Amino acid sequence: QVQVLESGGGLVQAGGSLRLSCAASGIIVSINAMGWYRQAPGKQRELVAQVTSGGVAIYADSVKGRFTISRDNAKNAVYLQMNSLKPEDTAVYYCNADIRLLSEPGSRSRWGQGTQVTVSS
Repeated sequence: QVQVLESGGGLVQAGGSLRLSCAASGIIVSINAMGWYRQAPGKQRELVAQVTSGGVAIYADSVKGRFTISRDNAKNAVYLQMNSLKPEDTAVYYCNADIRLLSEPGSRSRWGQGTQVTVSS
């Protein structure tokens, strides 16, 4: 009924940049917050950045000043521009969106399948 698809991961050297994209598809009534989480091997999944439908963004302290989250409500899409990447940014990055479908009475949190980001030193 709904798909959340990420793209844009890959291998980059420290100091480099990557841009992640995520788009939700389906018969969508509305999307509240959209965000990016990451999970490194042996660690818990953590919030990287999140943006409301009104454009208010929050960031993890570890990425402030380096990462920028943005969204395109018309495309049901969210993006993460990652600059000055560090080896400790290496993780699987997951897109998350709080989506209300036409077929459902309320919104639910949906996850993408994840995209690998690897930063070499």
